[in-house]
Amino acid sequence: MEWREEAIVLGVRRHGESSVIAEVMTRARGRHLGIVRGGRSRHQQPVLQPGNTVAAHWRARLHEHMGTFVLEPVTLRAATLIESAAALNAIQLAAAHLRLLPERDPHPRLFDGLAVIIEHLAAPQTAAALMLRFEIALLEELGFGLDLSQCAATGQSHDLVYVSPKTGRAVSREAGAPWHDKLLKLPAFLVEAEGEESAAEIAAAFQMTGYFLARNVFDPRGIKEPESRLGLLAALAKGPATPRASDADRQ
Repeated sequence: MEWREEAIVLGVRRHGESSVIAEVMTRARGRHLGIVRGGRSRHQQPVLQPGNTVAAHWRARLHEHMGTFVLEPVTLRAATLIESAAALNAIQLAAAHLRLLPERDPHPRLFDGLAVIIEHLAAPQTAAALMLRFEIALLEELGFGLDLSQCAATGQSHDLVYVSPKTGRAVSREAGAPWHDKLLKLPAFLVEAEGEESAAEIAAAFQMTGYFLARNVFDPRGIKEPESRLGLLAALAKGPATPRASDADRQ
């Protein structure tokens, strides 16, 4: 058994004396693990950094085996990541989110979303806005999709400013006014092409997606919100001069 495909490195962990187990995301085969022989060498280590795009060649005697990878560099992004705490936390958070999905389960929409995020890591505000759309897509892929297309009460598709915490459906300004203190804020940039991606709007959007991730995913599985998510929010709040990301979600 073997296949070749472009992939994005999510993380690595040691395996034996000189090898590593690499975790990558592919478009057709989802999140996939494999052994990289000599992966701890000076030649391989720069290639195996999270966020890098690689040409992956996987081989195994049987499909269900872990198999081995040969990973060749396509695009290396270590320099961009090292310079930004937001970028480091963003790629770690994307990896943590993808680990919520079964290995080898194809999710092309999430692969495409990840590919767009890593192309914008040098612009933290833009990357954060893209991460929010990634989290919304993740909820949908996990079976907990939000309906932000029209008001749950009136059916209108304009002036949507709230989300119901019970149903995950959008609510218009007028319909939600009597219960505004019990509804979640829906930032305009998530539903309008020209919505402003300000720091305040992005923070509100992370609060909204975080609520549904906690209720539907983290709490039922008995897991905590990824440290990298908190790190990304802290990095965005502090601006460019921030400490590096924690190692909590690294592999």
